[in-house]
Amino acid sequence: MAMDYRVSWCVFATFVIVYAIFVPAVQGLTPAPAPAPAPTSDAGTAIDQGVAYGLMLLALVLTYLIHTFDTPLNF
Repeated sequence: MAMDYRVSWCVFATFVIVYAIFVPAVQGLTPAPAPAPAPTSDAGTAIDQGVAYGLMLLALVLTYLIHTFDTPLNF
């Protein structure tokens, strides 16, 4: 019994085409995931920002003092 390869090739090609058309459409119907909840408290961010401002103020004061004592007082 010889098998007709042309028929099986056409069946395979038809299956591939139908699969390529309908599988992406089925996957597209899934609902989108819910968005992440909004943060309820920004206390950690506020503390970090306060520490950063304090360190910047300390750097500014130290820079001012170092440059003030570094300059000669010749008028």
